[in-house]
Amino acid sequence: MHLPAHGSDAPAADGTGPVRVPRSLLFVPGARPDMVAKVPRWAPDAVAVDLEDAVAAADKESAREATVRAVGELAGGDTLVLVRVNGPTTPWYADDVAAVAGSAAHGVVLPKLESPEQLADLRARLDLPVVGGLESAKGIARCRELVSGLLAAYFGAEDYIASVGGRRTPGSLEVLHARSEVVLAGALGGVGLLDQAVVAAHDAEAFRADAAAGRDLGYDGKICIHPSQVALAHEAFTPTDDEVAHARLVIEAGKSGVGVVDGEMVDDVHLRMASAVLARAGLDA
Repeated sequence: MHLPAHGSDAPAADGTGPVRVPRSLLFVPGARPDMVAKVPRWAPDAVAVDLEDAVAAADKESAREATVRAVGELAGGDTLVLVRVNGPTTPWYADDVAAVAGSAAHGVVLPKLESPEQLADLRARLDLPVVGGLESAKGIARCRELVSGLLAAYFGAEDYIASVGGRRTPGSLEVLHARSEVVLAGALGGVGLLDQAVVAAHDAEAFRADAAAGRDLGYDGKICIHPSQVALAHEAFTPTDDEVAHARLVIEAGKSGVGVVDGEMVDDVHLRMASAVLARAGLDA
């Protein structure tokens, strides 16, 4: 599993070792067990079987039952299997969490996280790694408090902009501040970070551009809402061979003090950046 730049991990659900923050987190509707069964062919680093946005209110209970069965089929593979429950303020939350606690899921996704008390309540109900959704004005305002102990946090741009009364644009300038606040919180807390979704599900170039912007900001991976986005996320958040080779040259040059690579001085900050590249590639510095 991918090792992020922030180095965040958590114990595996079965105690066998750390769970790494994914480059891709693919959301699949909990009411569609046929789609959940296809997850291995898409090979995301992680899947979130979704009981929240992807399921209509009338279907919540049946989707919950289907999800528990479907998760049991997936959990033995290479993909990190998560379940996104309904938010803490909804009438479905308690039953969702109880179902996840009794399932084979490796972890839980808690959407619309807005207070430490919500996180404490979840942890009192189950002992699994948590991915928290920072996707509202309240959540962003308190994000530095909220990331503590999470496996990862994701930035939900659509819900956030709705909560402040703004409008989404292709350039995402309207969410840059909030998107950056999540990066800062994750960096301070040593928590992995998953970037915003690209809702133009079939626009590969839009996804590539947005993923590159997220990587440049400091994100470790990306939400995927369509299977075709998984490979694009891996492309964006895995260092290229050239980047790895350059990082190795920087590390080697740094062993003798201040060196020069490709005509540029190498000092401590470059060594740290090179080490981060190798970490994202799953390699030792």
